[in-house]
Amino acid sequence: MPRGFKCRRVCSVPDNRVFTPQNPCEATVLLTVEELEAVRLCDLESLEQDEAAVSMNISRATFQRTLYLARKKIAEALCTGKAIEIGGGNYELAKNACGCHKKCKNCRFERNTAAPE
Repeated sequence: MPRGFKCRRVCSVPDNRVFTPQNPCEATVLLTVEELEAVRLCDLESLEQDEAAVSMNISRATFQRTLYLARKKIAEALCTGKAIEIGGGNYELAKNACGCHKKCKNCRFERNTAAPE
């Protein structure tokens, strides 16, 4: 009997979901929401893979596979002039902040609790 599939926890769904190059070819690359979250946590937020995996509620091995697949898709799009569409996947929105010791720059929970200017 196969193991059950866990939903990946993501902080938020991106506002911008389509990126096109200046001279696009007809093909597109589909990046799932959880793949984007993996790239965001490791490459933008500079979290270690162990910490990012805990934040997404998945194992480190699953996180690493997700991250490598996302990076490969992004490299393919950048090098071949393909558009990137973000959507789909098997994820759930986090109900509260991850509680990691580093504060996320793009965390929707941090934006909601910020003092008005």
